[in-house]
Amino acid sequence: MAPGGNRGWLLRLVIAFGFAQGAVSMARPAVSYRALALGADERAVGVIAGVYALLPLFAAVPLGRRTDHGRCAPLLPVGVVLIAGGCALSGAAGSLWTMALWSGVMGLGHLCFVIGAQSLVARQSAPHEQDRNFGHFTIGASLGQLIGPVAAGALIGGPDMAGSSALALLVAGAGAAVAFTSLWRIEHPGAAVSRAERGTRVPVSGILRSRGVPAGILISLSVLSATDILTAYLPVVGEHRGISPAVIGVLLSVRAAATIACRLVLTPLLRLLGRTVLLTVTCLLAALLCAGVALPVPVWALALMLVVLGFCLGVGQPLSMTTVVQAAPDEARSTALALRLTGNRLGQVAAPAAAGLVAGVAGVAAPFVMLGALLLLSSGVALRAPSAGPTDRPRAPVGQDVADRAGAGRPCRERKG
Repeated sequence: MAPGGNRGWLLRLVIAFGFAQGAVSMARPAVSYRALALGADERAVGVIAGVYALLPLFAAVPLGRRTDHGRCAPLLPVGVVLIAGGCALSGAAGSLWTMALWSGVMGLGHLCFVIGAQSLVARQSAPHEQDRNFGHFTIGASLGQLIGPVAAGALIGGPDMAGSSALALLVAGAGAAVAFTSLWRIEHPGAAVSRAERGTRVPVSGILRSRGVPAGILISLSVLSATDILTAYLPVVGEHRGISPAVIGVLLSVRAAATIACRLVLTPLLRLLGRTVLLTVTCLLAALLCAGVALPVPVWALALMLVVLGFCLGVGQPLSMTTVVQAAPDEARSTALALRLTGNRLGQVAAPAAAGLVAGVAGVAAPFVMLGALLLLSSGVALRAPSAGPTDRPRAPVGQDVADRAGAGRPCRERKG
């Protein structure tokens, strides 16, 4: 099937991603609360949050290389198994170091799922559909980020914080396993054959020199770091300000709901403002709002700030995906997306660790000021980033050549091997 045809695969991918991301979004604050119950301080919470991204930091590029020259779909069930196992085993862990280990396994599973899923979207979308399809794809992540924290907040609390957080992690593992139900017939066979036949390997340095790739990586790193630290550190802020876990869960879900709203209207916003202006303005507003979280504002004001912040953060991820895909060479799109995810994971390692150090020295609200500075830098980078690929000629997604040959009556090469 040619890219741009039946989009039932995209709906199934969004559903699966919603369950997988919901499990992770439920597990991340549960891990923080369980670590606090086991005696962790702010620095230890930052280290555990950073380990979540440590294994993916080294695995992203090899997985991207493999996906460039093979199928995407096998990474999805592997990712679901690792997410479910990491969640459940984190709940059973009785020490901080074992929690950090299983948190890393969970992060590796999330990476496998996301590389496979993003490569599917890039491969099976026509060029003019990429902004829209990446926006719809990330709705799955936002749905998970909406439901996960609320579910965690509903289960965590009471005198037995360690026990209730362990229960939340076990429930998160079960929720991740539901993603298996949406992974059937999700990859078009023609696209997989076409990619498997291509043998060219573009050096990583060549991909990074493509105009637009570094900008997309930095914007994505900044936006994800903001989302990640909000998820991991808002519970700590709540503990210091006397905000209950249930309210913190609602606040995190309000932020995710605003992100969903943003992605539902992303296409008209792009028509109105263009990719460059939209990225620049939203990164700038997000920088100001992240810094504002550090202020001792009442809960209603914090909720309002998180609504606008969630809307602004909703722009960066899908548009940075399109920026990277359109800027990278055709034969290295999955590797370019993997490099973007490597940047994300580097941010997820460095940002929580830095946040832990800053929080230990300057207080738990200080990491949000740090995030504001990072997003301010991203707004400047977005202003200079290209709004399209390196040429004006739209490039066919991977797999289009196979579909064209099939339509021309040349099926033999497609079946070769």
